[in-house]
Amino acid sequence: MSPDLLMIGSFLLALLLGVPVAFALGLGGVVGIVTGLSPDMLATLGTNTYNSVAKYPLIAIPLFILTGLIFERAGVAASLVRFAQAIIGPRHGGLAVVAVLVCLIMGGMSGSGPADAAAVAMVMLPSMRKAGYPQPFSATLIAASSSTAILIPPSIALILYSIVVPGVDLRALFAAGLFPGVLAGLSLLVPALLLARKHGWEDPEATERPPLWESFKAALPALFAPVIILGGLRSGLFTPTEAAVVAVTYGVIVGSLIYRNLSFKDLFELITEAAVTSGVVMLIIALAGIFAWAGTTLGTFQHLAEGMLSLSDNGWVLLGLVMLLVLFAGMLLDAVSIYLILIPILLPLMNHFGWNPVWFGILLAMNIAIGQFTPPVAVNLMVTTRIANIRLEHTLGWALVFIAAMATSLLLVMLVPGIALWLPDKLGYVVGNW
Repeated sequence: MSPDLLMIGSFLLALLLGVPVAFALGLGGVVGIVTGLSPDMLATLGTNTYNSVAKYPLIAIPLFILTGLIFERAGVAASLVRFAQAIIGPRHGGLAVVAVLVCLIMGGMSGSGPADAAAVAMVMLPSMRKAGYPQPFSATLIAASSSTAILIPPSIALILYSIVVPGVDLRALFAAGLFPGVLAGLSLLVPALLLARKHGWEDPEATERPPLWESFKAALPALFAPVIILGGLRSGLFTPTEAAVVAVTYGVIVGSLIYRNLSFKDLFELITEAAVTSGVVMLIIALAGIFAWAGTTLGTFQHLAEGMLSLSDNGWVLLGLVMLLVLFAGMLLDAVSIYLILIPILLPLMNHFGWNPVWFGILLAMNIAIGQFTPPVAVNLMVTTRIANIRLEHTLGWALVFIAAMATSLLLVMLVPGIALWLPDKLGYVVGNW
């Protein structure tokens, strides 16, 4: 058996046996080195793991994770929900619209879908249940809407993509994710509103409208967070990594001094939680470095890419197959693992067909977003169903509806690259040909 097959096979076997992704990647890389190179090359393990994490932009990941936890604990979601309710007003499907809008805004603070799903579900699920929405529907809608955090800047997944794919400007990726993220959110609103009106969920006469001005004043500190982050990036005041530091600082100020829901003890607990989560992410990145180095040195990724190219010489056919592959991976793995495993394989395809790397990165992110609420793993859906105290399988029918809706927005971005590339191009970032 060839070293390529042994490396990929040992990795897949480890996953099937329940080995954590990080260790499965490391094991696959070691098998590839031993069988295809030389046992002496195991001396490179330390260098490869260190080089994988010793990258300045990666500092932003733990900081944005901490930002999401701080804003969740600070009670930002509650103020945003009240303000959105004041804008939308009492109507059939009003709370569904509020849930999607709040998830989009929260996505502009943390870049983490599960964190946004938890924060919004805690606030929205009781209100939606009282208004007559089925809990499985509400949990699925919030899980799907919070998946847009992977697109709305700042996005942890896009930070990682900019590191894995050489020469891609992270600012261009952030700008490119904005319109597709909003489009994905709007695509979820269509079936949500139609279903709410069809079933008569949320009686307008039984719902009170919060005062608009008071709600706006309470939500203003939260609304300023995306403005500060994106405005600072656009003006050149700080880099994406520095933006993460600013976001944490602003979150602490808002949570402790304005909303006053954040104590020193809470902050210590959140830093500890962020450190644990970040440690898991960094461990995956570190051990994936062994897998990536072995696959590159052996030529495994090039061989896999050539195998995919042999299926068809039509770029659109291959792009469709890649999207199906990423969707399947998104049903089983987290975004970090998908990028680290698949990007080395997909890079030769991207270069062969001349796909714009910024546009391609957004397509991958949209596909992974769908995977975040697609069973069996469905990390966002696991969070919301746990809060709703319902079983995951009860949401399957609703999940199919929202998967179809977001897949439509993905297809639009595939066919019209300008949806993603127009904004970074107008802002003067390097996006390449499109």
